[in-house]
Amino acid sequence: MDYTSEVERHYDVRGWYATVQEIRHDGGQPGAPLIKAAVGLIIRNPYAGKFVDRLAELTDPSPLIGHALGARATALLGGRPVESYGKGGIAGTDGEQEHVVACITTVFGNPLREEVGGGQAWISSVSKVAVAGTPIDIPLAHKDELYIRSHYDAVTFHVPDGPRPDELLICVAVASGGRVHQRVGGKTVADLKAAV
Repeated sequence: MDYTSEVERHYDVRGWYATVQEIRHDGGQPGAPLIKAAVGLIIRNPYAGKFVDRLAELTDPSPLIGHALGARATALLGGRPVESYGKGGIAGTDGEQEHVVACITTVFGNPLREEVGGGQAWISSVSKVAVAGTPIDIPLAHKDELYIRSHYDAVTFHVPDGPRPDELLICVAVASGGRVHQRVGGKTVADLKAAV
């Protein structure tokens, strides 16, 4: 299925956006690169400027967004498997935080998990209301075990001209591994693999 076309059939999409970071070191010796990617889309908010009880126009087709963003983010890792993920969004100033949350509930999250190759853990999330160009720090955590400390991280993402007051920015982030030079202990990926 062409999820991009399906998203655009159900939502008024102004644009798709992406960013990739390749981190070689953070002061220590360079090693294998950590790749972090974030992708998002700007959609018109059908509830901007009004309060309604049911947000189904945003929630019902949101699995399509989960698929589309998950596939786009995964592709940006260049064939590396996804180890961590997160989600979030910004409502423009005529909207509500709840409008973002309506787009990133479980029905969105399960397709995202499918696109990133599974995911047993809760998906870290952030949402807010802000003006166009405001950055958002999308939290990351290991996709199969929330308590793997090495993978607590974030990706800063922004769209310079969005979201406008009547728009929503919906976004996800993925990473190919934990923080470079992580060394503060805690449960590890090896512990997770040993438990399986």
